[in-house]
Amino acid sequence: MKETDLKTKTFHPDLASGELDFETRSLTCHGCSNNCNITRFKFNNGKVFFSGNKCEKIFSNRGDGAIKGFDFTAFKYELLFDRPLQIDKKHKTVIGIPRVMNSYEEYPFWNKLFTECGFEIKLSAESTMQLRSKGFSSVMSDSICFPAKITNGHILNLIEQGVTRIFYPMVYFEKKEYESAENAFMCPIVSSYPEVIRSAVNPEEKYGVPLDSPTINFNNKKLLKRQLWDYLKQFNVAKNDFQTAFEKAWDALNLFHQTLLKKGKEVIENAQANHSILIVLAGRPYHIDPLINHKTPDTLTDLGVDILTEDAIENVFDVNEIQVITQWAYPNRILNAAQWTATQAANIQFVQMNSFGCGPDAILVDECKAILKTANKPHTLIRVDEITSTGSIRLRLRSLIESLKLNENKGYYQQKVRERVKIFDKEDKRRTILAPYFGDFYSDLVPFLFEAAGYRLVNLPKPNKESVEQGLKYANNEICYPATIIVGDVVKAIKSGQYNRSEVAVGITQTGGQCRASTYLSLIKKAMISAGYADIPVISIGTSGKVLNPQPGFEINWLNILPITIAGILYSDALAALYHHFIVREKVKGSVVKLKEKYVEKARPFIVKKQQKELFHLLKEAVDDFQNLEQIEKNTPIPKVAIVGEIYVKFNTFGHGHISDWLVEQGVEVVFPPLLEFFTQEFVNVRINQKEKLSDAGVKTNLLLKLFETYTQQYIRKTNKILFPTGLRFHNIHKMADKAQEILDLSVQFGEGWLIPAEISTYAEEGINHVVSVQPFGCIANQIISKGVEKKIRKLHPKMSLLFLDFDDGASDVNILNRLHFMLNSLRESM
Repeated sequence: MKETDLKTKTFHPDLASGELDFETRSLTCHGCSNNCNITRFKFNNGKVFFSGNKCEKIFSNRGDGAIKGFDFTAFKYELLFDRPLQIDKKHKTVIGIPRVMNSYEEYPFWNKLFTECGFEIKLSAESTMQLRSKGFSSVMSDSICFPAKITNGHILNLIEQGVTRIFYPMVYFEKKEYESAENAFMCPIVSSYPEVIRSAVNPEEKYGVPLDSPTINFNNKKLLKRQLWDYLKQFNVAKNDFQTAFEKAWDALNLFHQTLLKKGKEVIENAQANHSILIVLAGRPYHIDPLINHKTPDTLTDLGVDILTEDAIENVFDVNEIQVITQWAYPNRILNAAQWTATQAANIQFVQMNSFGCGPDAILVDECKAILKTANKPHTLIRVDEITSTGSIRLRLRSLIESLKLNENKGYYQQKVRERVKIFDKEDKRRTILAPYFGDFYSDLVPFLFEAAGYRLVNLPKPNKESVEQGLKYANNEICYPATIIVGDVVKAIKSGQYNRSEVAVGITQTGGQCRASTYLSLIKKAMISAGYADIPVISIGTSGKVLNPQPGFEINWLNILPITIAGILYSDALAALYHHFIVREKVKGSVVKLKEKYVEKARPFIVKKQQKELFHLLKEAVDDFQNLEQIEKNTPIPKVAIVGEIYVKFNTFGHGHISDWLVEQGVEVVFPPLLEFFTQEFVNVRINQKEKLSDAGVKTNLLLKLFETYTQQYIRKTNKILFPTGLRFHNIHKMADKAQEILDLSVQFGEGWLIPAEISTYAEEGINHVVSVQPFGCIANQIISKGVEKKIRKLHPKMSLLFLDFDDGASDVNILNRLHFMLNSLRESM
């Protein structure tokens, strides 16, 4: 940059003349990869001030004699990456490892494994904005987190370095550090971003560099070893060499963490002895990347305080004091760090780094804040993203540190007991369960199923704008749209005064997977407390694994109710298919709606009495009635549009902005995938997880699964036989999985998992080439399984017209309808 000098005068009341002369000079700092644009102010009294710098490494305003605090992130960064890239090279293959996301946790393991097996490693360069810009054009989603966006550039950097292969594994489980935690899942973006790279960058086809992304499970050493031998044996690695290398790699990873804890203990003891300020700078492992954290650690250490990362804190994890689902490995560390900080003296404080679009953080941030509140400690949140000006961050941190310095930094805060929602006990079985409305054709039958199980359940009114308003008031504004609506539905209903608080409970489904939808239970509980309804119990309704909520008064015998549940879902799916098929063909408006309402009500006695045989007879009667409706001319061309996507937004008409109703008004047959597929994909998932060593389910589990699948397939065949005269049918889930496997790995199972690309491919084969994929804005799952693999889908199905629609509280109806208009025009032109 060209340097320029400018002389300026400004009024200064302390000077006799009232004026202060200074010169400014513009220059560029080359102290690191940020290349900050610096403005130097030189005053006539000889003093100099710098602005524009993200840190004070080169151009400092601290003055002489300033003491810099200990930067634990710099210590960790060096400990992590300062390792030999080869030891005794035996293979020609050069393995490229991108310096992104999970490598900030596992690089010591991969480095030792590959070098001890005789490979040369090449790491991608340190992150810079130039490197980020290199991959910008291949980023598939604007709303994905910044750590994911820079990954594309790192992949291209490795290709430029001339690596033979790129190793970027899909890590689904980290090592479970806290036994009481629910799980040790990895965030879906971190787990499966290699699938986006394979689709968007396509390094093998485009550059001739294969991308290796085996599935990895660090929570089971035995399975991990088998996974890696399956991968490495293709390079003719000797079995003995591999076994030795694996053990050394395992030890290297453990030593890395032990070193962090040991150093952390030293830093803590120093702060406790000297009553000096210590900041626990909590974030994900990749937040130590200087580009991602925007030199936030430098800002703190320049102020003379020591910092510590979340993984350098001793284990004090108490799941009984945590009011969210503890299912993700990295967030669990942050929760542990928050709990520890809350028990420390006033000189030890907590600052949390957060990336925009981070799904788990929408839950984690509020929980950390609540934990610290029990000790009357502040929760400081620092947003690190694609910002270029860090002035506001530095100002907030300076204010925090100065306020701490004003205090003596001694003593402990008084711990408070957190308020909790009432447990659903045995005497509460009499309560009426209030359930948020899920969707037409399905919610209407749920009360009948619960009546069969011995409980009374009523659906809350369908959501509306007030639901959103209440949801935004009582839930984190960055949680996904369905959660906002559901939380709002619950609070709105109870506030209405329509229900006696002592006679009701709230029920919500619980899936327990990687997706943040598993946390709806926690969000509702928090909202109930905030709104003053902690006396109303909240129950979780789930079938997979243990129930993630203490509720001794709620228990369903699923073996007893499962047959009618499967039959009920199939009945609802069939009714939905009949409705959408015939409503655009009816001659008398309203006749299809009347039939739908008739067959919902007629199903009640058969479901309550668990008479699935009679329910199938009723479906046959419904098919006959729908076919006997007066219809428009049979040769009239009817365009078809399929709707896939996130389960709530897809099936809830308010959730998807009533686009299905709008399409019907335009004479379009709307095709929805059946809800049952969301559950039957588990038949594939269990086998895939065993095959890819993500689980080690036993013989008993496999036998039960086979029996359950055989039972379900019989019901599906029976339904297809009844629907046959209409041309409607349900598909075989295994054949759908085969189609999905051409697009992405079947180990991608969060959210709707591989089901969305499977459904799109199935529709393409049936000649339905116009598909709308609906998702909540910022949905971490669909950024991988839908938008993230768009290029792969389009390459496989060139005729496919895909429209991705994001929904949230600020979604523009006009914009959405305009985009649908364009699709509809294209569809009609192709007919």
